[in-house]
Amino acid sequence: MELAQRVQALTPSTTLAITAKAKALKAEGHDVIGLGAGEPDFNTPSYILDAAKRAMDEGMTKYTPAGGVPELKNSITAKLKRDQDLTYTNEQIIVTTGAKHALFTLFQVLLNKGDEVIVPAPYWVSYPEQIKLAEGTPVIVSAEESNDFKLTPEQLKEAITPKTKAVIINSPSNPTGMMYSESELKALGEVCLEHDVLIVSDEIYEKLIYTNEKHVSVAQLSKELYDQTIIINGVSKSHSMTGWRIGFAAGNKTVIKAMSNMASHSTSNPTTIAQYAALAAYTASEEKVDEMKEAFKERLDVLHKRLVQIPGVNCAKPSGAFYLFPNVKEAVEQGGFENVDAWVKALLDEEKVALVPGSGFGSPDNVRLSYATSLDQLEKAADRIERFVNKHQS
Repeated sequence: MELAQRVQALTPSTTLAITAKAKALKAEGHDVIGLGAGEPDFNTPSYILDAAKRAMDEGMTKYTPAGGVPELKNSITAKLKRDQDLTYTNEQIIVTTGAKHALFTLFQVLLNKGDEVIVPAPYWVSYPEQIKLAEGTPVIVSAEESNDFKLTPEQLKEAITPKTKAVIINSPSNPTGMMYSESELKALGEVCLEHDVLIVSDEIYEKLIYTNEKHVSVAQLSKELYDQTIIINGVSKSHSMTGWRIGFAAGNKTVIKAMSNMASHSTSNPTTIAQYAALAAYTASEEKVDEMKEAFKERLDVLHKRLVQIPGVNCAKPSGAFYLFPNVKEAVEQGGFENVDAWVKALLDEEKVALVPGSGFGSPDNVRLSYATSLDQLEKAADRIERFVNKHQS
């Protein structure tokens, strides 16, 4: 049976491939340290679990409106007002089956065949694939490592064509952890306004920032940019709720209505119980979020200090998320490996440490390490990486 061309055009996920191999080695009894995870290692806070149990006990187990229950939409608009001083109505909010589903649905309702979306590299692996599934064309623009992997206004302007529909801004970023300043966002926003380019602002890591920098949404910067931006966010990373699958999009009500209509024919609605769990996440104190953030900050400090001491490994310290994205080109060349992918494979085979090669993120000289695991495991992983690099020094 021949599959649809849209599926045949997809690029397999390098993240899933390395995770699958690591799991297979674990199943064989090997002591594998996996640093590929894109999720917090903490359990969902107990007050959120309790809210889900109450929802079940109270019969909140039926269909809801396709775009989410009004109570959760109310809590999302309150969160946006509280955190970014942004005012939205419920008509401008859709609750989705995770932030990934929000992005997928957005591209489906926005893009016609051949429409272009500018994707700064390094990028989250699903951005280009979702654009392709909507018959759009991802236009990859390589952000320089010397500029903390951030897109410049000049690069954005140069990439815009008559077919450009949107640009993706992910801050803090997966995979780099870097974030845009207010002035940088304003400069990019001015280019988008000049050329009528929609801004897709992926803010899923906004709560995980470890510096004194404040998260800024491009939608905050002016009324014009507010109108030009669709915000994507959710509870997965901030509240350790990856498996609950609750995200949201906020923006132009015509776009949001189209997304809701499409969702009604795909998912019907996000899981009802998970919606009430997310309601608790957005209405309760953020004490547990802050505790998790402090643990991540400590891990970042420890792992970054260890990595930069390893010969041939260069790594800027990020501001947020829970990833490090070191450049290992020098270590790869000194070790005589063909490329970073081969280096990552050898590291897993020899030292049982699973990293994700940067090729899957559009940056083939780098690797992504998640520090969403214990300090003990991170120290052991650093020891093994250092031993591996030293062993292969030419």
